[in-house]
Amino acid sequence: MTTTPDAPRETAPAPTADASASDRRARERLTRTRDPRVVVAVLAFSGMVAALMQMLVIPIVPSFPELLDADPADTAWIITATLLAGAIVTPIAGRLGDLLGKRRVVLALVVVLVVGSVVCASTSDLLPLIVGRALQGTALGIIPLAISILRDTLPADRLGGAVALVSATLGFGGAIGLPLSAWISVTFDWHVLFWTAALLGVVVFALVALLIPVSTLRTEGRFDLPGAIGLAVGLTGVLLAVSKGNDWGWLSVGTLASGLAGLAVLATWGAYQLRVTSPLVDLRVAVRPAVLLTNLASVALGFALFGSNVSLPQLLELPAETGVGLGQTVMVASLCLAPSGVVMMLMAPVASRATARFGARVCLIAGGLVIVLSYAVAAVAFSQVWQIVLVSVLIGIGIGLAYAAMPTLIMHAVPATETAAANGLNTLMRSLGTTSASAVVGVLLTANSTPFAGTSVPTEAGFRLTFVIGGAVALVSVLIALAIPRREPQYEGSSLPTGSVPLPVR
Repeated sequence: MTTTPDAPRETAPAPTADASASDRRARERLTRTRDPRVVVAVLAFSGMVAALMQMLVIPIVPSFPELLDADPADTAWIITATLLAGAIVTPIAGRLGDLLGKRRVVLALVVVLVVGSVVCASTSDLLPLIVGRALQGTALGIIPLAISILRDTLPADRLGGAVALVSATLGFGGAIGLPLSAWISVTFDWHVLFWTAALLGVVVFALVALLIPVSTLRTEGRFDLPGAIGLAVGLTGVLLAVSKGNDWGWLSVGTLASGLAGLAVLATWGAYQLRVTSPLVDLRVAVRPAVLLTNLASVALGFALFGSNVSLPQLLELPAETGVGLGQTVMVASLCLAPSGVVMMLMAPVASRATARFGARVCLIAGGLVIVLSYAVAAVAFSQVWQIVLVSVLIGIGIGLAYAAMPTLIMHAVPATETAAANGLNTLMRSLGTTSASAVVGVLLTANSTPFAGTSVPTEAGFRLTFVIGGAVALVSVLIALAIPRREPQYEGSSLPTGSVPLPVR
């Protein structure tokens, strides 16, 4: 089903009285199947585990060449494969959720996560480990599906806080993943990391299967397989160029060929999506101002979040003898950054009340401004551990506000039949921002480095420039958010329970 920007109505025929009554009964069954608090808790835990997969191996990345007897350039694929898989699968899983049932697709992704974890835990060879990490990366698609399930099952008075909480797990899971992974890798054999991930996946599967109601709100149509293949190929090309540009050289044949080919495929894919009857992504909806601008802001916010995740640990862990590092162990550095994730979760009820009172647009702007402030503080004060903790906490506050607002803006601007797909696309935009941040921060710190003990380490000027760039990108997200329409026509046929009232967009 497609819509036009200036006529935001679903094109399906108007439901009959019998169909409307049947739909209403289905929604009533959804809302009374489980205690809403149980549904929220299960989905938040599922999102946290999914986000944890993205950061699971970060503390032991420097050790992989020795552990696997492989070249560092090759072991970097352990991270790259996870990012690629998550970015590619997320919008595809969203569309499948709209078509087949969101709970069913969540369970399928959890199974893939468990399989990938077992593969990683059972090998000490590079290739199987890369394959297993790619399978783990697909779990990122759980988060937008979980947000969409909340919209299907919760009454309006509970929806805002629940969406904020689950959305925050994208940052919270990564933040607590660092100290958890560091502790496991220091205390046990590194394979225990993946056995732990498999166990968490089994727990998530059981909780979702037992406590989340079966999806009854689905869209008609068929899955766009050519569109899924085109999106996967195009994104792979672009993301490979961005993530491997530092290693391959930004002007190398491999980087340019991968990036340009990916862009060409995505352009062709876009033209195809506008013609197909049941597209993977309804681009006519995606270019509505509220959706397009929110997604663009998501790219900038993803960059701002991951920019700190890349730079702050390095700053904490560099030897004090470098004149810029703070000489902390991996474990201590991880614990210093963990409060950021805790703050993101604590901000969920605050963000919910702010969204209800002032609107999602204002909440997004406020979150962006807090992140700008945090990078401004970092640019002038990063010589003490407590200053890094303060910056990390401020970023957590800003991300908690902003990430809570984005799903609300998206869900008010798309038809109910495309809730999961639209949230999946929004999560993909965040992933593009995080991947870009990793590449850009890597370039900045490498270009501003100095010899030390036989290697090169970033300089004070390099870190300061990184923080200035991070603040500038966060400021861009604020400017984009300011352009989001204060009021936009709402879709009929909302998947919110009967009698609910949408949250303001202001």
